[in-house]
Amino acid sequence: MADSTQPLLSDSNSSESKLPPPRSLDETIEQCIGNFGWAQFLQAALVSFAWVFDAQQTFITVFTDSEPTWHCLDSDRCNSSSNLCTLPNETWSWDFNPHVSTISEWGLQCAGSLVKGLPASSFFLGCLIGGLALSTLADSSVGRKNMLLLSCLIMSLSSMLTAFSTSIWVYAFLRFLNGFGRATVGTCALVLSTELVGKKWRGQSPRWLIVKGRKEEAVSILHSIGSSNAITMSFSNLCLDVQESSNPDVYDALRILVKKPWSLKRLLAVMAVGFGIGMVYYGMPLTLSNLNFNLYLGVVFNALSELPAFLITFFFMNTIKRREALIGFTALSGISSVLIASLGRQIGSLQIVLELVSFFSACTAFNMTLIYTIELFPTCVRNSALAMVRQALVLGGVFSPVMVAAGRENQFWSYVMFGLVIGLFGLFVVGLPETRGSVLCDTMDEEETKNLTKEHIIG
Repeated sequence: MADSTQPLLSDSNSSESKLPPPRSLDETIEQCIGNFGWAQFLQAALVSFAWVFDAQQTFITVFTDSEPTWHCLDSDRCNSSSNLCTLPNETWSWDFNPHVSTISEWGLQCAGSLVKGLPASSFFLGCLIGGLALSTLADSSVGRKNMLLLSCLIMSLSSMLTAFSTSIWVYAFLRFLNGFGRATVGTCALVLSTELVGKKWRGQSPRWLIVKGRKEEAVSILHSIGSSNAITMSFSNLCLDVQESSNPDVYDALRILVKKPWSLKRLLAVMAVGFGIGMVYYGMPLTLSNLNFNLYLGVVFNALSELPAFLITFFFMNTIKRREALIGFTALSGISSVLIASLGRQIGSLQIVLELVSFFSACTAFNMTLIYTIELFPTCVRNSALAMVRQALVLGGVFSPVMVAAGRENQFWSYVMFGLVIGLFGLFVVGLPETRGSVLCDTMDEEETKNLTKEHIIG
């Protein structure tokens, strides 16, 4: 009778005739830790908590950079329809403390839209540069966990320092640093939490360690996640060739990613989709101040609309086809956005309903795009691919503040453009393969073999 306590790392010199058929890394890990248990739930929840700070720093601009309301002090020389820039300072006053907004604190009410939108643009620019500089480190030498800790530290320190800003320029620089650190928080948190669970719950990590040859560390993590009685197999049966001493260059992951025509095609397609979604996802909350509706209540409604978007992703990801869902949600978001501009500013209640539909659809498409990207690429480049897609999402956000500022005078440049971009760019998923229920691959060769097998079966 075989020993039930067979070690995870068996002797490589043992007879091959006694070994079971080789299995994939995905199947091996899933058999070790199970599909989904309380240990995986707890660790995935703790890792995902980093998204709270990610969202906070991303959307805090809605309040800090908004243009506050004001009132007249001298009714003879001032009225509510007056141009604020032509009024003497003693004839009007802000409704709230000047420190509630960068516009009122530094007297930017008459500045151009580029200056007013500088902090938001600086933040997203920092996200772009930080993503390029830091994202591939998670796939190469640093790893997901260490990169998540470093990113949270940079974001935390820069956030605290913004309270001591003395001008819009200092504030914009600190927002740039904040975006630089924030760039990889969401990516690492998503990949770490996803790799902890089986494919049944993937829509809702030790893979990277094994692919990099650090088997002992991976085994230690598996013991902490799964039941000790369940971990009785040998990793020597893996159908995976790993160099123990591999230490790739920082940008090796990206070079591997663009080397294959099929992976480059996938990357460009999902990045195009991400650009359109990002423009609406990051831009729509900024337009709330342009609607005839309470800003704070609008932000609350927007935040609440992300909950059903998450629930749809969590509960229906196993049954929803990725391509059809993305086309549907991007189209719904685009149509709703265009309708907002057609109504005009007077019907505020109906505008906010359409705004919520558009934002909810963009949120759902945002979540599905990230899950779809995870399923499209193997472990060795997954973090880099996901980071590039998030870069495309952020790139859409870079253009959003400028379009929102222009939309204060003409809503065509905000809502209509948002609708056209997300609707048209969502069509890029048509050429991508369907990945619902697929097994995560670990190497480029394994992914390519899977694709060829699928094409052979279809053919």
